[in-house]
Amino acid sequence: MDLPLPLLNETAAAWGVPLSATQSAQFATYAAELVRWNAHTNLTAITTPHDISVRHFLDSLACARYWMAPEPPTSLIDIGSGAGFPGVPLKLLWPTLRLTLVESVGKKAVFLQHLVDVLALPGVTIVQARAEVAGRDPQHREQYDIVTARAVAELRVLAEYCLPLVRAGGCMLAPKGSNLAPELSAAHAAIATLGGQVRIVAPVVLPGLEPRTIAVIDKLHPTPAAYPRAVGVPARRPL
Repeated sequence: MDLPLPLLNETAAAWGVPLSATQSAQFATYAAELVRWNAHTNLTAITTPHDISVRHFLDSLACARYWMAPEPPTSLIDIGSGAGFPGVPLKLLWPTLRLTLVESVGKKAVFLQHLVDVLALPGVTIVQARAEVAGRDPQHREQYDIVTARAVAELRVLAEYCLPLVRAGGCMLAPKGSNLAPELSAAHAAIATLGGQVRIVAPVVLPGLEPRTIAVIDKLHPTPAAYPRAVGVPARRPL
């Protein structure tokens, strides 16, 4: 597959997250494996080299711009990881990152393990579970610098999935579409209840696409023990 590496490299560099030749080669391998597996496993509707670069890889790397510390984060958990976005691109960007990918669908979890093996990525754990279960597991609860989730749920539901997993002082990064205002308005109370506070909703401009947004939510306080609620409850009865 001919991934448009100049587009990927130039955009990432302009964002202040430049990629080495080794990292670019890893992204090319990732794209090839995604397309190969997608022929028999429903991973994504985005399969052209250009769209994979922009809609998957760059959309994922945009999250890195909102980690404000001078040093890379040490740990990240990605909820509903699917084909690995945004968690795996961020691992390629930050090779020392301890990454946990949470994916409840078995076939997608198998792909993620294959991808980690092919890319020879150390420090990656794949958890086949629902987010509500992971959020109550002491191995994962409030253990991460960053929690990410893309295209999983509306923001007030997503906050209950995600905020229990990130430590106080860390943050939640949620790539979203262009019109986040209604979701954000409905989510403020839930975010506060769960120990978070919205830092910024920032535009994400991807080459050739309408602007998207990313919600950056700081974790200020530990999440109360009552959350997350049982599997399925956050979606049925949002906070």
